[in-house]
Amino acid sequence: MQYLAAGSQAPQFSLLDQDGNTVTLDQFSGKKVLVYFYPKAMTPGCTVQACGLRDSKSALDEHNVVVLGVSTDPVKRLPKFIEKHELNFTLLSDEDHAVAEQFGVWGEKKFMGKVYDGLHRISFLISEKGVVEKVFDKFKTKDHHDVVLAYLDSEA
Repeated sequence: MQYLAAGSQAPQFSLLDQDGNTVTLDQFSGKKVLVYFYPKAMTPGCTVQACGLRDSKSALDEHNVVVLGVSTDPVKRLPKFIEKHELNFTLLSDEDHAVAEQFGVWGEKKFMGKVYDGLHRISFLISEKGVVEKVFDKFKTKDHHDVVLAYLDSEA
């Protein structure tokens, strides 16, 4: 699996959000976009990661960053995740993992002795010009938001 590197042009994509509306990357021109891929809504690690981003919204707003969470969950599962954890950002459904493949985050995983294809937990900070500015691939779910904010603060 080879995911996009910093300096790469971010793929233009179009996915459905939790309300069934089409969201495209170019809608956020002029803003930084944190596209974070997570394996499955309502699971412990994904919930901790999402809640950290939720609680960091004002700090992310100060850095002009929009958060888009992407998983292979169906659209109908996403509103439950948002409501249960009062998430304050957009979740996108990539059921056929086409966008995950464009970013290079769909691939072989191993868990409890089983090998399967799945979504890797990697985040991409995309610049106002649509270029991958930073890739976050080494973090604990509970620290993801801190790692992102530390990077943004260091660049400010």
